[in-house]
Amino acid sequence: MYPLKFEPILKQTLWGGDKIIPFKRLHTSLDHVGESWEVSAVENSESVVANGVDKGRTLPEMVRLYREELVGETNYARFGNKFPLLIKFIDAKQDLSIQVHPDDELARKRHNSFGKNEMWYVISADKGARLISGFSRQITPREYKERVHDGTFAEVLHTADIAAGDVFYVPAGRVHGIGAGAFVAEIQQTSDITYRIFDYNRKDANGHTRELHTTQAMDAINFSDVQDDFRTHYEADVNEPVEVVATPYFTTSIYDMTEEITCDYSELDSFVIFICVEGACHMMDNEGNEIDLQAGETVLLPATTQGLSIVPQEKVKLLETYV
Repeated sequence: MYPLKFEPILKQTLWGGDKIIPFKRLHTSLDHVGESWEVSAVENSESVVANGVDKGRTLPEMVRLYREELVGETNYARFGNKFPLLIKFIDAKQDLSIQVHPDDELARKRHNSFGKNEMWYVISADKGARLISGFSRQITPREYKERVHDGTFAEVLHTADIAAGDVFYVPAGRVHGIGAGAFVAEIQQTSDITYRIFDYNRKDANGHTRELHTTQAMDAINFSDVQDDFRTHYEADVNEPVEVVATPYFTTSIYDMTEEITCDYSELDSFVIFICVEGACHMMDNEGNEIDLQAGETVLLPATTQGLSIVPQEKVKLLETYV
């Protein structure tokens, strides 16, 4: 197998902006593009291979065809034909809704789906841009219902000013929201289940408010999720991978590079995804397959990949993630 690129799936949204199209150097007149789904096996939003002999196949087709070769033996035993991760770019011109995601147990019971643990990497942030993550103080389910009813729920949420390079891990059960001016890369479990709690009383083009899921959300929320700082702190390093998230759902490292790095995957039983958030590079795997990657692009290395050489074109910043 060889490194796979996919056609981006662009999602126009009520709150979407104008950063994704130029970031990805796409030639389209679409506006209000809030998300670009880079690697997806979500039903009705399946990524399509853009390069090589498998061009035109969907990601679910690839998993069924190549099985352990693509995802790894342990992952195939764990997930079967379901690809476990969803990769996105998100551009919030307006605030996204305040929401929460169910964990695996609740999602399986209600939706026959994975839960949704996720992380954000801030690519850029307009002045004043913020993220909402968790509670500023502990509240009870009763207070939750009262505050949602009277419109004061946001008053007990933790908000953080953000800058490029910030990382936030958002486990299932954590109330959260992406604020206006935030441009992020999101890595998450394969799930499109979101319980919308508050949507700023917005109306769509037809004058309709979006559906809220305040009752369903109650069973998903971790009401004890209180911290002083929900940011993931890490020591940035150049030309060395820096691990920022390590969970049962995915492990993610940041590569900030000005010179060649060689990656040894001989002991890793997983696919590897690289998301380019800045600059450009050239990659060559142990079988001689070569591919170029630039800001706004994502590549999936199959589990058969044993080694990879990454050569930056002056400078490159990558997110590496695997299960």
